Amino acid sequence: MEARGNKTHTCGTICLKYLLFLFNILFWLAGGAVLAVGVWTLVEKSDYISLLNSSFYSASAYILIAAGVIVVVTGIIGCCATLKEKKSLLIAYLILLLCIFLLEIIAGVLAYVNYQECFPFCYQLDEELRQNLKVTMQQKYQQPGEESVTQAVDKLQQEFKCCGSYNFSDWRDSVWIQAEDNKRLVPDSCCKTPSELCGHRDHPSNIYKVEGGCIMKLEDFILSQLYILGAVGIGIAFLQLVGMMFTCCLYQNLKEDPY
Repeated sequence: MEARGNKTHTCGTICLKYLLFLFNILFWLAGGAVLAVGVWTLVEKSDYISLLNSSFYSASAYILIAAGVIVVVTGIIGCCATLKEKKSLLIAYLILLLCIFLLEIIAGVLAYVNYQECFPFCYQLDEELRQNLKVTMQQKYQQPGEESVTQAVDKLQQEFKCCGSYNFSDWRDSVWIQAEDNKRLVPDSCCKTPSELCGHRDHPSNIYKVEGGCIMKLEDFILSQLYILGAVGIGIAFLQLVGMMFTCCLYQNLKEDPY
């Protein structure tokens, strides 16, 4: 009877070890997805970050990148702990899983704070854009040392087919437009078919005049990206709960380490 009990216990432990190995594979894949989303956000969409004064958007992406990097180390520790059946390593593995879980929850919360209307900061992003985008365009566009802003504004107007902050007339008070000797009315990036000095004419057939300004379009874009960051961060975080459950079960099934 005692031998049968030990055999049952051993089979249960082996089963848990295989489950934990399977989790580690899924865990590495999930970590790669988290890392990819964070890097993609910063690399592909960093141009628009220069138009914002808030650090919420970039902070969420950096947290996801940090979590993805930690996954590599955590996965190695998890495999070693499972193979060697060391309770001390399992505890370290469990702590790292908990840390990653918290990192991804924080990233998700940071994103949703800017997305959900029920939070105290619900209009922070909206107000920030409305108050600062127009000033940024008028004061920094084509100014020395503000090349990143100039590129971001040009890309914004072309990608979203808009002109100005609220509308094309915002450019009338631009420092750059007022100083132009060639009397451009809008930047060339406002043109439907951009070319050198095409901003001379502000007719609807030439520029994005009736399409409106960029505030609402940029706001919708940023909020959608924050939604993606939040969904990925919170979704992957719950996968860690499964790993923590398997780790705790394996910990309970292992014999005490001899010392």
